[in-house]
Amino acid sequence: QSDEVLTVIKAKAQWPAWQPLNVRAAPSAEFSVDRTRHLMSFLTMMGPSPDWNVGLSAEDLCTKECGWVQKVVQDLIPWDAGTDSGVTYESPNKPTIPQEKIRPLTSLDHPQSPFYDPEGGSITQVARVVIERIARKGEQCNIVPDNVDDIVADLAPEEKDEDDTPETCIYSNWSPWSACSSSTCDKGKRMRQRMLKAQLDLSVPCPDTQDFQPCMGPGCSDEDGSTCTMSEWITWSPCSISCGTGMRSRERYVKQFPEDGSVCTLPTEETEKCTVNEECSPSSCLMTEWGEWDECSATCGMGMKKRHRMIKMSPADGSMCKAETSQAEKCMMPECHTIPCLLSPWSEWSDCSVTCGKGMRTRQRMLKSLAELGDCNEDLEQVEKCMLPECPIDCELTEWSQWSECNKSCGKGHVIRTRMIQMEPQFGGAPCPETVQRKKCRIRKCLRNPSIQKLRWREARESRRSEQLKEESEGEQFPGCRMHPWTAWSECTKLCGGGIQERYMTVKKRFKSSQFTSCKDKKEIRACNVHPC
Repeated sequence: QSDEVLTVIKAKAQWPAWQPLNVRAAPSAEFSVDRTRHLMSFLTMMGPSPDWNVGLSAEDLCTKECGWVQKVVQDLIPWDAGTDSGVTYESPNKPTIPQEKIRPLTSLDHPQSPFYDPEGGSITQVARVVIERIARKGEQCNIVPDNVDDIVADLAPEEKDEDDTPETCIYSNWSPWSACSSSTCDKGKRMRQRMLKAQLDLSVPCPDTQDFQPCMGPGCSDEDGSTCTMSEWITWSPCSISCGTGMRSRERYVKQFPEDGSVCTLPTEETEKCTVNEECSPSSCLMTEWGEWDECSATCGMGMKKRHRMIKMSPADGSMCKAETSQAEKCMMPECHTIPCLLSPWSEWSDCSVTCGKGMRTRQRMLKSLAELGDCNEDLEQVEKCMLPECPIDCELTEWSQWSECNKSCGKGHVIRTRMIQMEPQFGGAPCPETVQRKKCRIRKCLRNPSIQKLRWREARESRRSEQLKEESEGEQFPGCRMHPWTAWSECTKLCGGGIQERYMTVKKRFKSSQFTSCKDKKEIRACNVHPC
């Protein structure tokens, strides 16, 4: 973007950022603006910090009246660049992935943040920028100059030549004449420029935007046109040394070059001696001013408070600095009985006590005030219910029944045994395994030519079995008994959050010939209304 930028602002770092101003002067820089580039932006990182910074974006230094602002003072809050997730000034590097948009920090970002305020108040302002106009250069666009210096800067010689510029060509005013190209009495030339703002009729050509004029070096003209207009002197720089005699300097700018094109010979910089701490010796050390007193160590009653200062310059002879760097004194806070309960903010909620279903979670806070201040009846722990997805329920089965009789009276046959499903699987529980098993059985070999008596005996036994099967078919069949049908499911014990339903099957008739002992009343249970409350 270099074509769009007039000045790149650079300033020395103040490291670390929290170093008091009475140890080192605030960083400063000078920059230029013009009528087309009058927006000022800057950004500076706070260090050490994760990725915090302060700055201004597109601060307009042009006034509505087409003049320049004299002074801007802006207090700044810290911003987060979105590249590091640290929460304190000296947090270890923790890159934010993916990176987030730049945003202002708030007082509720994190309890460990230096800007944290549990009540969510406005965030502390951490820096101040001062933008001050120090000089005006060249042609200005002011309609009404705002002070005497502006009037001098805006003065320009009246144009005596007739202006033959077409009305369809809109120009800016001519700039001041440049210095003459000749520094002797030989003929040279000087130049001035203007800007074409608009061409209302493209068929009418517009004259050039540059104008040249013959000139000679300084002192060769009969007229006194060698006067140059200077700005006021800028503030003196800090002294070059911190102890003893040094040098300081200040600058000014040429506001209006001589009309005859000569070089302005007035000085733009001057220096002078300066003395700092006249009584300093090779063994003395230079200290900063005392800082503000710390907060009292007690929240009520008697306590202590401290203040500090820093060594600005160690002794020149390499000896140790003997001046004290901290002071302490007593401080008195309000009577202790007036604040028996001074509590920290609540901690974050703990994890739920279970991994599925219903559980509990807790959070705590601490008592900051001393126990001797009085009883504090405020709760230091809170407990609440928490609900996670339902736990899986596996399939539940009854025990296996006894093996049945062999289905053949002679030769090869098979016997079976069964079990019932008491609970169907729910919420991803284990599925039900097999409910029927069979195995081979062999009573005795069948006779190829049975006698008539044995044949009648077999027919009679099969007839009895047929009657028994017919009788058993009138109800639900289980090994050794006939059962009443299942009753209807009972109402759910809960409307939500998981309840239970039941149903029953009672024995209708037990068969005398049965060898089974599992013929008894049966009960089934299933879950219902499992949706969260």
